[in-house]
Amino acid sequence: MTTYRLDLAYDGTGFSGWALQPGRRTVQGELEAALQQLFGERIGLTVAGRTDAGVHALAQVASFATFREPPDDLAYSLNAVTGPDVAIASATEVGDGFNARRDARSRRYRYRLEMGWPPSPFERGRALNWRHRFDRPAVEECAAALVGVHDFTAFTPTDSEHSQFERRVVAAEWSEESERILRFEIEADAFMRSMVRSIVGTLLEVASGRRSVEGFRELLRGAARSEAGDTAAARGLYLIAVDY
Repeated sequence: MTTYRLDLAYDGTGFSGWALQPGRRTVQGELEAALQQLFGERIGLTVAGRTDAGVHALAQVASFATFREPPDDLAYSLNAVTGPDVAIASATEVGDGFNARRDARSRRYRYRLEMGWPPSPFERGRALNWRHRFDRPAVEECAAALVGVHDFTAFTPTDSEHSQFERRVVAAEWSEESERILRFEIEADAFMRSMVRSIVGTLLEVASGRRSVEGFRELLRGAARSEAGDTAAARGLYLIAVDY
């Protein structure tokens, strides 16, 4: 049996997330259908980070194993039978036992904010338009507070399948992509469902003056989900790197 690693990107706008869902178009479903077409058997994929509906990926990693021989150029063949909103950058043979999810040391996400009005049509589906007060020093203080090991119960749904809510954040910072685009990036050993978007939604409360920096810090001590802010829209979120 041979194990393969896929490095890919996708525009999440037309997908109901990564994971298979009956009757819905998903990234996993699209890729597994393509693999079945090429290999002649059903092949299950393991992924580094499951993304929600509307979330994009610049650098997703998936893996699978099969006894079947691949086409001469697997990446090219996959791109030929998947939609234009998925791009497989490479498909490489890796060591037996490689698992895209289990072997990942960290994942890095980016959230993009488009500042001002009116929204650009070119950022539709790719950034959250923000036309309110934005206290940059305050949200930068919050980003610094995120680094380290914290209890992120406040930033994942109450019906979560997780039983352990501590995560180690290794980096979190704000930067300017352009005159109109601000981006927040965060890297951690692992993320829970909707965790980044819930953090961003709460940071926007700080940015607008509706929550204090100290109030944000308190949430990192294991507060209930109801005490944090709303979950920010999916369209601004991107998985941008996975480290092994």
